[in-house]
Amino acid sequence: MSTSESSQYVRLRVDLVLEVPEPEALTGAALERIAADEFMPDEERSHAEAAVREDEAEALAYLVDPFDLIAEVPGVELAQASWSTEPVEYDPDSMEWDAGEEDGPLEHEDADTRREP
Repeated sequence: MSTSESSQYVRLRVDLVLEVPEPEALTGAALERIAADEFMPDEERSHAEAAVREDEAEALAYLVDPFDLIAEVPGVELAQASWSTEPVEYDPDSMEWDAGEEDGPLEHEDADTRREP
């Protein structure tokens, strides 16, 4: 692929740390989203509901969709998306959480968290 062909693609990395002061509201919203998904097979639905009830990070993964971030951006199409969620220990005063620091290249991508539109 030539440079001119590859330049039409842009990787957008977003790293968010969210506080969940109302886990019941988050879990409830995720369960509603799962229940409303008419294309989800029953076996997958049962697994998803159990995962969401056990882990707020899983609930968040069912509610956040990268497509929603760019849906209204003119002139772009989502080619691929992957995202994951995980509980973290957060200390806003730690140098580890310095938002101004640039990240290096991704060490790996977890295939289980890759979702395409």
